[in-house]
Amino acid sequence: MTFLYIVIGLTLVFDFINGFHDSANSIATVVSTKVLSPIAAVGLAATFNFVAFLIFPLKVATTIGKGVINPEIISLQLIGSAVVAAIIWNLITWWMGLPSSSSHTLVGGLVGAAVVSHGFGSVVIAGVMKIVIFIVVAPALGMIMSYIISIIVMHIVKNYSPAGIDRWFRRLQLLSASAFSLGHGGNDAQKSMGIIWVALIATNHVAKNAPIALWIVLSCHAAIALGTLFGGWRIVKTMGQRITKLRPFEGFCAETAGALTLFGATHFGIPVSTTHTITGAIMGVGAVKGVSAVKWGVTRKIFWAWILTIPISALISAGIFLISGLLF
Repeated sequence: MTFLYIVIGLTLVFDFINGFHDSANSIATVVSTKVLSPIAAVGLAATFNFVAFLIFPLKVATTIGKGVINPEIISLQLIGSAVVAAIIWNLITWWMGLPSSSSHTLVGGLVGAAVVSHGFGSVVIAGVMKIVIFIVVAPALGMIMSYIISIIVMHIVKNYSPAGIDRWFRRLQLLSASAFSLGHGGNDAQKSMGIIWVALIATNHVAKNAPIALWIVLSCHAAIALGTLFGGWRIVKTMGQRITKLRPFEGFCAETAGALTLFGATHFGIPVSTTHTITGAIMGVGAVKGVSAVKWGVTRKIFWAWILTIPISALISAGIFLISGLLF
């Protein structure tokens, strides 16, 4: 029972770090365009991270709980190894200022511990492949949608003065930032819910087909919201200014495209990276100004972090599982 409490606690710590790490996704554009101060921005983002449970069905939680590895082989040791690996990689990338994916970190951790304990047959290949495919699809969608939205917006406002455009989009960006934070909370908090839910199933505390309890839902949303309040300032600079310089109307277009992508993925139960989504969207609005407006050297480092996240997390998790087996 004590080990179960430890695993639940570690999962909530991961959820907190997820909010801490990914808060930059929610606030980078609205802070870099100087629409909100950093403190006001994280307050707004945290609020919408929390209330997302009122909007979205728990399909992503089900995917994480039962669609990555075979639920029959799940143990507290396996879950603990995966979550600790996810925490370690999140902290490493936060320290380096790289906007990596908390979602893919967790998936990699689950896969690594499952393979080393029960072989490759324990992995739900179709579920993992769907998540891997969206490493490319999510940022591509964000990029394409933000590019299209930017072109439409520029056509609509072409006869307005720059000062008028700036004034209106500083207000509209409050809506787009709120929508993106809602999508962030709706998709990301559910990943931790899925882990706690399957841990309770594995220890026979709930039935296999039992719904996810409200206390799990509220705890995970509260943890990610608190993490967002603390903010990941190292990543804000990368997301907000180092990829491309943003103006309020560009921030609005990027956030709107990112929010729409997250809403769609959450509706279909696909755990996507909010980091990948908003990075693609920022690149899309930058590309409207020309290829040279996007700092491709910075994006190349980000892409490498995306590619390496799942395999490195899997290796860390596998190592933790083996070491914990020897110690305990």
